[in-house]
Amino acid sequence: MGITRNDPDGPQGAPEPLSAGPWGPKAFATARFAAEQQLAVATVREAGALVRSHFQDDYGIQPKGERGDVVTDLDLLAERLVVQRIRERFPHDRILAEESGILDGDGGAPVPGPRRMWLVDPLDGSNNVVIGLPAYVVGIALCVDDQPVVGAIHDPVTDRTWSALTGCGAYGPHGRMTGPTGPLAASGPLLAWTQGHAVARDDPAARSLKSVLEVRSRRLLQLWAPLLTWSMLARGAIDGFVGYRAEAIDFPAGALLAAEAGMEIRSLDGGPFRGSVAGPDTDRSFVAGRPEDIPYLLDLVSRSEAVDRVRQGA
Repeated sequence: MGITRNDPDGPQGAPEPLSAGPWGPKAFATARFAAEQQLAVATVREAGALVRSHFQDDYGIQPKGERGDVVTDLDLLAERLVVQRIRERFPHDRILAEESGILDGDGGAPVPGPRRMWLVDPLDGSNNVVIGLPAYVVGIALCVDDQPVVGAIHDPVTDRTWSALTGCGAYGPHGRMTGPTGPLAASGPLLAWTQGHAVARDDPAARSLKSVLEVRSRRLLQLWAPLLTWSMLARGAIDGFVGYRAEAIDFPAGALLAAEAGMEIRSLDGGPFRGSVAGPDTDRSFVAGRPEDIPYLLDLVSRSEAVDRVRQGA
């Protein structure tokens, strides 16, 4: 999944500021995948409203896996809604949903042409929801031939929506997003961290990397809602984002948002990021930030043994 930085001028000049509502600039309306982008934005907002309406209700909670993850009735409600909306508009597309897994399009047989797959994270931050922490979002991405082309993220708590369309930029409630501004603070960068569910609590590389980042950053946020974190990077609320063996389902929407906001994404060893949804999680370790800050961030992570693990393919 090669995600490249968006040209700030875009393919047809700078898009106009956001009009009222969450749909994005007028340039989105005439771009390729405009219909898919509009569907993604409308659907994350609808699913987010559904989740928020039940946030304080009693709902079922089940363990998922052996490392403390959970699935709630809210995840399942939101996922059913999102899948239904995608099926109504694009019945032949494949869907990879967090709880249901791979869902083939109508007929089951591949459709000739580019391979299209929607990725659905109906409730990013389920563990936060369970403890009553209002830090969660709904995210949808569309990948074509493994490349993200549409991404939409909605925060039901603040009713904010962020979206990106390949080649057209990333937008939020206040217009086009361009990431952090100004130099890094003398006290250190404000960074965020994520790791995949398969990473053990005593994983030496993860512990080494987190320790380095905590010592050399002003703050190291661990929100357990990666899509929310990607939106923070895109709008400039944090300076950088570091991931170790990140989950696949929420990566495309967030990474597209950041890339279209002008951020750069690299592998931990400084090379191009080549992780994909279908590939192993060992390929989804990354550093993301402004191009001018990447050398500094890579220097930080180089002080941990995680880089050696990446080079060894472990």
